[in-house]
Amino acid sequence: MPTAVDDIIDSSTGGRRTGKPDGPFTRSNIVGTIVGGYLPLILATLVIALPLIWMVLGSLKTPGEIVTTTPKIFPQDPGLGAYQQVSERISIGRMFLNSTIVTVVGASIKVLLAVTTAYALVFVRFPFKRVIFMGILVALMVPPQVALLPNYVLIAGLGGVDTYWGIILPGLGTAFGTFLLRQHFMSLPKEITEAAEIDGAGHFKRLFRVIVPISGPTIATVALVTIVNEWNDYIWPLIITTQSRMMTLPVGLTLLRNSEGNAGDYPVLMAGAVLVLLPVLIVFAALQRFIVAGLTQGAVK
Repeated sequence: MPTAVDDIIDSSTGGRRTGKPDGPFTRSNIVGTIVGGYLPLILATLVIALPLIWMVLGSLKTPGEIVTTTPKIFPQDPGLGAYQQVSERISIGRMFLNSTIVTVVGASIKVLLAVTTAYALVFVRFPFKRVIFMGILVALMVPPQVALLPNYVLIAGLGGVDTYWGIILPGLGTAFGTFLLRQHFMSLPKEITEAAEIDGAGHFKRLFRVIVPISGPTIATVALVTIVNEWNDYIWPLIITTQSRMMTLPVGLTLLRNSEGNAGDYPVLMAGAVLVLLPVLIVFAALQRFIVAGLTQGAVK
């Protein structure tokens, strides 16, 4: 049966089959590339990037340049006055320290628990393993907001209000990280762990000297997602903290908003948002090269 390529007939050859496919610069190929490739790419990039660009530019503008009937893209006289006002009105250093402690400690424990849990689900034999994994899959579908009330009752009852452990403890489990690492561990050749077992390595050595070193991109991906979630978490720190000295940066923006009563101070709010986003963007730039490799490992054998 002739293929589509074989059916291409060049009229200049008198109806004989040429066997040549369409070239890359034909009209149909160019239109298809633009409509199916570049156009969605440009639209998606604009939807994601424009609010961030507008926020950064707005933090450098004066209030009159934002609240106006003739908005302009670039500030006429860019300045850092809004950033100075943020540092004067809220304790930005203390909140930055709180966010750093919560993110570093919380993300480290989360990733460690995800690695060890995924290892146990793949390499350790114990009953009800599938039931536990199904429970993890169900947890992926449940929004974390449904657990806010029971978590608050429990943590407040234990005296965790306005404490670091009270902020960190309820979010230590990561269903996404456990699921991703389990799928990656299942794609590893069994001969690797079997050889280590023959050499006398226990589960601890097999995990940290064999499995972890060859799973760097996947673990880095889980770490990056966890760091971003911990840094940007807003609802739970807002509920469990009542004093400004224990608030994280996203919650501190709430104080900033409460102290600003008019739309003319939008540059201050935008400057605060930029300060919250900047550390996450730096971490993302450092680890982004691991994301694609980590997410695609195990997808192709």
